[in-house]
Amino acid sequence: MNELTMQDKMRIIQEIVPGKQITLAHIIANPDDILYRKLGLDPTVEVHEGAIGIVTMSPSETAIIAGDIALKASGVELGFVDRFSGTLIVTGTVSQVEAALDALMDYCEKKLAFTVCPITRT
Repeated sequence: MNELTMQDKMRIIQEIVPGKQITLAHIIANPDDILYRKLGLDPTVEVHEGAIGIVTMSPSETAIIAGDIALKASGVELGFVDRFSGTLIVTGTVSQVEAALDALMDYCEKKLAFTVCPITRT
């Protein structure tokens, strides 16, 4: 069997498997102000009441729909929406972020027939 040497090059291919799924849904409750700044988010909500919600999904364009649902479900602010990677970040109070993630997960599971993961929290 051949072993890889330092001169050999390893090629890694990354791809998203087609499917309708939410692969990550997480709430960061009461994050430090530095986390908002490092992520380029607006820390105007008082830090002791704030939260960040992070969701990743495929197909990636679903992030647009999820962002709309999150905004309509609660008073969250959009921190980041990426229709190419399928990432959505929302900010607001803990209860706002929780309501937004609950609503978008419910919609994706029941209306769009997505496979969804549980919402985690730190």
